[in-house]
Amino acid sequence: MSKAKLIVKDKEEFQDGTIAEIKLWEVPKTEDKPHGYKYSLVYIIEGKRVIGYDNAEGKGDHRHYREHEENYRFTTVRKLIKDFFKDIDDYKKRGR
Repeated sequence: MSKAKLIVKDKEEFQDGTIAEIKLWEVPKTEDKPHGYKYSLVYIIEGKRVIGYDNAEGKGDHRHYREHEENYRFTTVRKLIKDFFKDIDDYKKRGR
């Protein structure tokens, strides 16, 4: 089996002290990762994850919003990143 290939690793620290971090790997397609990607996108405020998208082993694609966790329907990498930043924008508009 071939190894995971890192294709995106980006960390943005905003002026308000919050952090958005994206890590994305290309991996062999499996039942757990039929799209061939492993990913972790996280938005951190004061050292705590408030928004996250990932597909940890055995859990499949899902998203975290504060303490809530739900399934996420992965379609494309572009849409995944767009959804992540939309959640951040929505979170900021609502206020902390």
